[in-house]
Amino acid sequence: MIDLSRSLVTAIFAGCASAVVAAPHEPADYPAEVSPAAQDTAAMRVSLKDVDVVARVNHLSEVSRVDLAANPVKSSQEILRSVPGLFIAQHAGGGKAEQMFLRGFDLDHGTDINVSVDGMPVNMVSHAHGQGYADLHFLQPEVIEKIDFDKGSYDMTKGDLATAGYVAFKTRDRMPNEVGVEIGMHDYQRYRASMSLINNRSESMYFSGAFLTDNGFFDSPQHFKRLNAMAKYTKWNSTSRFNIILSHFNSSWNASGQIPERAVDNGMIGWFGSLDASEGGSTSRTNLQFLHHVDLSDGTIVNSEFYLSYYTFNLFSDFTFQLNDPDNWDEINQKEKRMLGGGHVDLSNTFYVGDRMCRWAGGAGFRYDDIRDIALYHARKREIIGTYSLGDIGQSNLFGYAGMEINLGNWMINPSVRVDWFHFNYADKTAAEYTDPGVGQAFVSPKLNIIYNPSNTVQLYAKGGRGFHSNDARVVVVRDGKDVIPETWGADLGIHWKPVPTVMLNAACWYLYMNQEFVYVGDEAVVEPSGKSRRIGLDVGLRWEFLKNFYFQADYTYSNARMTEEPSGADYIPLAPVNTLLAGLTYKTDRFSAGVHCRWLGNRPANEDYSLTAKGYCITDINASYTIGKLTFGAAVENLFDVKWREAQFATETMIPGDDAPVTDICFTPGTPFALRGFVSYRF
Repeated sequence: MIDLSRSLVTAIFAGCASAVVAAPHEPADYPAEVSPAAQDTAAMRVSLKDVDVVARVNHLSEVSRVDLAANPVKSSQEILRSVPGLFIAQHAGGGKAEQMFLRGFDLDHGTDINVSVDGMPVNMVSHAHGQGYADLHFLQPEVIEKIDFDKGSYDMTKGDLATAGYVAFKTRDRMPNEVGVEIGMHDYQRYRASMSLINNRSESMYFSGAFLTDNGFFDSPQHFKRLNAMAKYTKWNSTSRFNIILSHFNSSWNASGQIPERAVDNGMIGWFGSLDASEGGSTSRTNLQFLHHVDLSDGTIVNSEFYLSYYTFNLFSDFTFQLNDPDNWDEINQKEKRMLGGGHVDLSNTFYVGDRMCRWAGGAGFRYDDIRDIALYHARKREIIGTYSLGDIGQSNLFGYAGMEINLGNWMINPSVRVDWFHFNYADKTAAEYTDPGVGQAFVSPKLNIIYNPSNTVQLYAKGGRGFHSNDARVVVVRDGKDVIPETWGADLGIHWKPVPTVMLNAACWYLYMNQEFVYVGDEAVVEPSGKSRRIGLDVGLRWEFLKNFYFQADYTYSNARMTEEPSGADYIPLAPVNTLLAGLTYKTDRFSAGVHCRWLGNRPANEDYSLTAKGYCITDINASYTIGKLTFGAAVENLFDVKWREAQFATETMIPGDDAPVTDICFTPGTPFALRGFVSYRF
């Protein structure tokens, strides 16, 4: 194993010494206004009129600023719902990372989407529960300032796991002095506070914390508890910005798991019942981040980000009940603890060829994960009774990238290339001989973005690129380095159009090819190579501001996902979303805001021949709030019409009491019924 402590200490000192990060294209943000309240007011006034459709390659991230201003994120579950076309599902008591769906992918918990916060990766590679596991619950919704995202693998700065796309969150540099409380049905309570410790023109520092408890709507109480804490220090001058961020979260919960459809149909359990009430778990994460941005005298912009995290995970699940062990049942325990550290340095500069402005950019970085005692155990009511796998992992990723933006009048061409090198170590502690073989491989990802602006209200674009997601180290080492990095090739053709200043339309057709749907199934400690696949689809979005205070947004997606080496009719990709729609209407003034939002997910195949269906749903949520002086109060309702729906669904072979033989049917986690929450906050 690589000496973790030496590697990470070196990384931290290298990060501080390099004195360089923030957003790669932005100048140092030297603030003229220091009031957090004034910043909030300014954010509320962000308008579609301010969005320039020809300003950048990834234009939709600018639109997300308007979405976020109109509809601030109100809960951890809503954080990812802020991305157009991205659906989530929770199926383990609220404490487990959400299952995600995007662009014809069942992303599991993050296998094909790259998620980061202030440049720090959220995804956990070679995770005990599944590759790319992305638990965002350490991020408090109140501290989010900006959400940057794109679909596809066309951004050179996003590497591993960015096949369906990426989501990058940026936290606020200032927070108000504020306390708040939320009370809701099912014993839901959340208490939060933020305090500005330093707040002047050249520096700021704040603390933000929250504590949540929730028993949930299941027959077996969740006893869900989560603690969040974050402190951020920022120092500005006219040419640089420096941040230090320290954050921590921990949570514990019980879960009712995924229940077989037939167990509900025959009356064995109720809709919110459970066959194994001992499911649940605990997790924690502590992060330290250094960020620095510098504008050099020659016009070069240098950004650097470095991070260090300690993470623990302990999950008990029972997916198959009596299938493998009728006496003790099939509960499993997935467990790990890890240190991860890394960072990157970016440089960019603008130059002219004649009167044409061009820009070059490049960067390099690394990540190292030291994972100890990553395990899959057999358990009975949270007592370990057997070991399926146990070992240590060391996984390294070195990377570099370079690109150009070449402006040719109405055209802009953006070629780039990224190079990644991975090294995997896995020491199997259950083997007769304690060995630690290593496997390494490099991967090159060319990318090309072409933009044509026929006018200042229309942007046409074509994007293409090669992407990948790394495989679990346990798979890589066992297979002697085969299928280390399954590749993808993708392309987008699209348009952004502002027919009038208060209307924004976007549409894109896209294609994605993957040469191996090859994943490590952490629930069973087995490898499942599924073969080649292709996905095609359509994304359509509308934003409309009208009657001064109204904001309408809608995003529809269609995708067709198929395995390319299977016969027709047996080539469906289980759980791949087909039709989705997110729509909302918001009314907002300086004091009052109200909104109604709907999310629709259509029926999907649950297995390869579509003989089983993951049923769709349409859920409506509403919210309203009013501010009087320093006091804000309001309410929110999830599932306004009390729809009976299935949030997470899987085709699973199981055995339950009364079965004579194994049965494959739908196992599901019921979705939230009508849920009312009230909240009040006070600024001081």
